[in-house]
Amino acid sequence: MLKANREYGGGCLCGAIRYRVTGPSLFETQCCCRDCQKATGTGHTTIVGIARDQLHIDGEPSIYTSAGESGGAVSRHFCGTCGGRIFTSGALPGENVMVQAGSLDEPGEVTPENVICGKDALPWDHFDPALEIYELYPPFDPVTREPT
Repeated sequence: MLKANREYGGGCLCGAIRYRVTGPSLFETQCCCRDCQKATGTGHTTIVGIARDQLHIDGEPSIYTSAGESGGAVSRHFCGTCGGRIFTSGALPGENVMVQAGSLDEPGEVTPENVICGKDALPWDHFDPALEIYELYPPFDPVTREPT
């Protein structure tokens, strides 16, 4: 689990972009939204939410921005050479980003807490039965935007 206060790293397929994250994750989840399905080419993506200032990047990612389900801008940061996805910004309030768990050097340390956007889950995509599946998102405080 990445929630521990430590440093961990990752990067793209070709190695042109490397990153390190310092500090704990805010959340670890699996997202089934149609955008994540299209961006990954599969049924869901596993993401690690962190504060933007915890992410230190070596290399210059390319960025693709589109409108998210909420109507706000969502930017996907990826390697322009190999296409490896690194992180997503703009989908969360404030200066938080979502690192692609598969881009981590040790992705097995990620422990998803739940499944979000379950309304878009595909019938052939299966999840740990211990995980709660939310139609959209888990309950959160409307002022702080933190999970309750």
